[in-house]
Amino acid sequence: MAKVLVLYYSTYGHIEQMANALAEGARAAGATVDVKRVPETVPDDVARNGHFKLDQPAPIATVNELPDYDAIVIGAPTRYGRMPSQMAAFLDQTGGLWARGALNGKVGAAFTSSATQHGGQETTQFSIITNLLHLGMVVVGLPYSFAGQMTLDEITGCSPYGASTIAGGQGQRQPSANELDGARHQGGLVAQTALKLFG
Repeated sequence: MAKVLVLYYSTYGHIEQMANALAEGARAAGATVDVKRVPETVPDDVARNGHFKLDQPAPIATVNELPDYDAIVIGAPTRYGRMPSQMAAFLDQTGGLWARGALNGKVGAAFTSSATQHGGQETTQFSIITNLLHLGMVVVGLPYSFAGQMTLDEITGCSPYGASTIAGGQGQRQPSANELDGARHQGGLVAQTALKLFG
């Protein structure tokens, strides 16, 4: 059975919701799934004053456990069209894994959120995907088998590069049913790919 890690950073809970939907999709496809998050690097008083969602139940991941998984799906909101420093700081610690090829051939994927429709979702996904490729991973996106990304009936995230959601400028918009379905679809594809590669 393939083992999948959904690894995320979520300031206000939008990415947390998407992470859990991805995990649902991967489990439905037959994988064992862990949902974990990276450490918060913002001082506690700043995070509290900024109304960060600090009560997330997902345990904190460590870099050394990444090789234990057949697939790793990374989710983070956009910061000026790239991943936030919390996720970058975590991934910057993977040099030892890179040096010994510990993640070569494993499955990787990316998902994200932004305040607006054109707020850097695709470039943020590519900032994550670049790391996955440098680590030797096989990248799974969100192909048009998820037809929901082509809808013109509503504002929605998701692209061929991965699932995504639009949070609104004040974080007031929660992931839509369509966006959560996109996350589940991508999670299922990640699990199916891992199962093909690793049984």
